[in-house]
Amino acid sequence: MTTEQKIQQLREELREHNHNYYVLDNATISDYEFDIKLKELEKLEEENPQFFDANSPTQRVGGGITKNFETVTHKNRMYSLDNSYSKEDLLDWEKRIQKILGTEDIEYTCELKYDGASINLTFEKGEFVKAVTRGDGFQGDNVTTNIRTIKSIPLKPKGDFVSDFEMRGEIILPLDGFNKMNEERLAKGEEAYRNPRNTASGSLKLQDSAEVAKRPLDCLLYQVVTDERKYKTHFESLENARKVGFKVPKTIALAKSIDEVFEFVNHWDEKRHDLPYETDGVVIKVNNLQQQEELGYTAKAPRWAIAYKFKAEQVSTVLNEITYQVGRTGAVTPVANLEPVELAGTIVKRASLHNADQIEKLDIRINDTVFVEKGGEIIPKIIKVDLSKRPEDSEPTKYATNCPECDTELIRTEGDAKHYCPNEFGCAPQITGRIQHYISRKAMDIDGLGGETVDLLRKEGLIQNYADLYDLKVEQVIPLERMAEKSAQNMVDGIEKSKEIPFEKVLFALGIRFVGETVAKKLAKHFKSIDNLMAADFETLVAVDEIGDRIAQSIIDFSNDLGNIQLIDRLKAYGVQLEVSAESLENQTDKLQGKVFVVSGVFHQMSRNELKKAIEDNGGKVSSSISKKTTYIVAGDNMGPSKLTKAENLGIPIISEQDFIDMID
Repeated sequence: MTTEQKIQQLREELREHNHNYYVLDNATISDYEFDIKLKELEKLEEENPQFFDANSPTQRVGGGITKNFETVTHKNRMYSLDNSYSKEDLLDWEKRIQKILGTEDIEYTCELKYDGASINLTFEKGEFVKAVTRGDGFQGDNVTTNIRTIKSIPLKPKGDFVSDFEMRGEIILPLDGFNKMNEERLAKGEEAYRNPRNTASGSLKLQDSAEVAKRPLDCLLYQVVTDERKYKTHFESLENARKVGFKVPKTIALAKSIDEVFEFVNHWDEKRHDLPYETDGVVIKVNNLQQQEELGYTAKAPRWAIAYKFKAEQVSTVLNEITYQVGRTGAVTPVANLEPVELAGTIVKRASLHNADQIEKLDIRINDTVFVEKGGEIIPKIIKVDLSKRPEDSEPTKYATNCPECDTELIRTEGDAKHYCPNEFGCAPQITGRIQHYISRKAMDIDGLGGETVDLLRKEGLIQNYADLYDLKVEQVIPLERMAEKSAQNMVDGIEKSKEIPFEKVLFALGIRFVGETVAKKLAKHFKSIDNLMAADFETLVAVDEIGDRIAQSIIDFSNDLGNIQLIDRLKAYGVQLEVSAESLENQTDKLQGKVFVVSGVFHQMSRNELKKAIEDNGGKVSSSISKKTTYIVAGDNMGPSKLTKAENLGIPIISEQDFIDMID
């Protein structure tokens, strides 16, 4: 046997033992025997570096140091899920999807909703190449070095499976491992970790992967994303993923109706505390992949899936004080400061009271005993007041009349739930908030600059708005607290690099009220430059698809403000991208302007994503559902029968993939 063959044999053996131990929970050799084989492989690899393999079992021990985690754009967006809290919610969801599909014959899968950190694992030619956190769904952090240390993830799946694919899953910390970690920390006199979810999430961002390797992290997988049409159902794809080595929980079940879904929900609502990990609900998915494609996505979530959340844990505590926070838009949010209480594994000290109407509706007062729960298990909220414990001298809450930061009198326009501070350019949290929004990941994504540093720069008088960032010099920043020369240089370099950020993101970064990420993309695509946008009148703005009166008026208000005009002029002078680049415009035309397309079926010359991009690049709009507004349906193989029927009933032309290519050529 050659040295290379011996190395390959050892790798295969160790992968098999890893799988038996960490996935099947059925060890076939002792830890000692495993370690002997691993040391033998390490020695052979060290002596023969020409046979290095990043996916070798020896690479799981960690040792790589990551100072800055690279931001990576997801090839396929990681959507969030819509939530439901009752059987009525699920029935409403079922009616919606039955209407779109035109059938009641729908099978579902039920999976437990694991409480950890979402991850996307990329495999090419059957080998693991990259791991990226969910981030904001569009882009996340590259944590590949740390993920390699998790032994339940097969780095080379073994068996008949798809070749190029992504596996979606949740990095979790099983309860036994979490408790053991805390016992060790307490023995050293260190503070215990609060809950498994946050500890798992924090572990992914540790700089030293050897430290990650010491933590008993696990990975539970729940979705295969691939262009290969090998499997017809979601359940089938996961069953095959399990066969080739992925840890797909066996709790997954098929359901023929919402009644069967609810049987699954009720079972696990009772039994979830017997599980070795935390779960906060059930995810219900349409099982048929063709039907999933037909249903498509809303702006935020897949139509073919929904999360059912188990009833949130509720505790009572005392409301000590109501304070007020001012956001970047001047919106004022009342905050309940509570007597600290443990809730769902974390200590809760504050809860949002939303607005004056909510305080009045619940009649919340200082010193009240209140019931608190975590809305969606994340943000604490006050549910009700325990009136039996209200002090006799209690007085109704009087909402703030002046800004808590700059003392300007608050305003509240008709139909608006919130009060606002109108002192836009003189109120500290608004100034800081706008700059923090400008530098954020979805906007200008400036490395080396965080929220605390922005506040420090403002307090030191170095910046008063986001244009001031481009005047910063390294020597001005070094004297600041906790700022070394390297950090200062990284910040200035990051600010300089932001001049390359495309116009659509800059437009979002400007913080125009009601102009979110999606609206910014539409406006950038339509107007092509900030000058065109700021010159547009009300009628021109509302004529743009999905731009309503409120957004149009907000853009006009922004464009007419002298301070904003001066800021934009400065950004132009610094070289910030305030128009669509020539490269972006190169492949864009108006050939399909005003036309609405629905894409359905399997295509051969272009992927579905490429097809949709080609429609948008040529001025068309892609819709996931057929209506009277639909101009054409681009139909591939296996087009959904309900879409075909609906198209015929509405008289909408159905064109082939080649017809579409001819249309844009």
